[in-house]
Amino acid sequence: MRLMTFNLRFPNPVDGHNEWQHRKELVVEIILAHQPDLLGTQEGTVPQLDYLTGHLSGYLPLTAHRQVDVTCQYPTIFYRTPGFKVKESGEFWLSETPTVHRSLSWGSAFPRMVTYGRFAAADREEDFYFLNTHLDHISPEARLNGARMIREHFFPLNQPLILVGDFNEPPDSPVYDQLLGAGSPLRDSWRVLHPPGEEATTQHSFDGRPRGSRIDWILLTPPFRVVNALIVTDNQEGRYPSDHFPYAVEVED
Repeated sequence: MRLMTFNLRFPNPVDGHNEWQHRKELVVEIILAHQPDLLGTQEGTVPQLDYLTGHLSGYLPLTAHRQVDVTCQYPTIFYRTPGFKVKESGEFWLSETPTVHRSLSWGSAFPRMVTYGRFAAADREEDFYFLNTHLDHISPEARLNGARMIREHFFPLNQPLILVGDFNEPPDSPVYDQLLGAGSPLRDSWRVLHPPGEEATTQHSFDGRPRGSRIDWILLTPPFRVVNALIVTDNQEGRYPSDHFPYAVEVED
């Protein structure tokens, strides 16, 4: 099973020739080239998500549960069809009032959420949860509490989990420890194959030159076994689909 997390970068006029309208075809091309079975995107606005829905042949967005608001940037799940059956789906805001639309707490710069689906696959006996989130880029307290909410909601389910997203912190940070520390069933898919000294970067400035840290993660529990992990640096003659590199993982169970 192939997994991908991809921060799309919202449509921002200051990006000039890298603005969404100039790279949307490349986004679709790269997703279809890697053929993830499950894809988690971040920063997608409604027009961006509508475009992907219309152009990602063989995929469906997991949005039936969603209160659609054109002012929001949504973490969104796309899944391959056929092959997966959605048994349950939902989302909640990472705030002190998680059921209140666009709520935010702890100094968060934007409303943040986690979206999820419980999937059944034709070749698996056991259902599993696929979660997608984007933690705040400004407030460390909001990131930590958002991670805590995800942990407290999903860990007690005692179901296989895959958690993807843009966590806006590097490995070994407080958020990382919250999600992967003592008592956590999650593993860092990158570190399964690479020791701590072999780190990577998932950010750049539309130029392909790595900057910052590995803030885009795919975390998973048994029985999923990581067989490949790839920072996707695909480009078209130096043009990149986003200011984040997508991150793709192949797993077996």
